[in-house]
Amino acid sequence: MVDVLSFTTTLSVAIEQGIEVFPFRWNDARAAEHALRHGATLALGRFEALARRDARPVSLSPASLATVQGVERLVLPSPNGSSIAFGLAETGAEVVGASLRNADAVADWLAPQILGGATCAVIPAGERWPDGSLRPAAEDLWGAGAVIAGLVDRGVVGLSPEARLAEESFRAVRPDVAAELAACASGVELVTGGFADDVAVAGQLDASKVVPVLRGESFVGA
Repeated sequence: MVDVLSFTTTLSVAIEQGIEVFPFRWNDARAAEHALRHGATLALGRFEALARRDARPVSLSPASLATVQGVERLVLPSPNGSSIAFGLAETGAEVVGASLRNADAVADWLAPQILGGATCAVIPAGERWPDGSLRPAAEDLWGAGAVIAGLVDRGVVGLSPEARLAEESFRAVRPDVAAELAACASGVELVTGGFADDVAVAGQLDASKVVPVLRGESFVGA
């Protein structure tokens, strides 16, 4: 699954830090209870964390998470990313978190399994407008395309037309993907909200070698 801005990007940063990540569907009192049950730290929303300037809390921001110390377990509330991850897991699928940051590492991990006969679906999460309606998310198309391009480069064939579209879209923006990410609708939304650093982290193509895999209730490094 791919949610570039920002669930799977944040996930990649956390796994790099050696943090076990518990995704959670709801961002309310139930999230705090879930964190307590697992002896984990609860990640705050970006704006909630920003309001606590003196406390430097752990948040959903991948840029801020990169500097966190002393956290071993993290509950990451994400209605979109968490719902997709657990929905896929309920079908019996093995769920991997991919982003632009770790697309090549994920492709490297997946390719031998696909070439050995496994079936792989690359799921771009997408976004929603304020009224709840679906919004196209170019960043997730590119993130999915980055993984698919890596698979193609490793000899994977038999792509669907949709997969080829994602691959070709990524290859078209790859030379300047960080700038394109900042210019897309989701990127502009974060930049204008004061989170340009998060967009910059998300645009670090293949900067990470981690492969987050959902094991039970949490993501850990493969």
